[in-house]
Amino acid sequence: MDRQILDHLHSKLEERRVELVDFLGRGNATTYDAYKELCGQIRGLQSAQTEIADLVRRMKEINDD
Repeated sequence: MDRQILDHLHSKLEERRVELVDFLGRGNATTYDAYKELCGQIRGLQSAQTEIADLVRRMKEINDD
């Protein structure tokens, strides 16, 4: 997989995560259910970013061998 694709995907996920954190930080979650939903989305985005970073690291290790 192309590193540029992974970097772009990671960047897009980060943009969305920052948007959600900002939205949440401004107190825009009007109900507890909305708050939980936003927190779940943020956790999911962070998890996806971690998986992408791990993939990039493994790809680098393979290419260095």
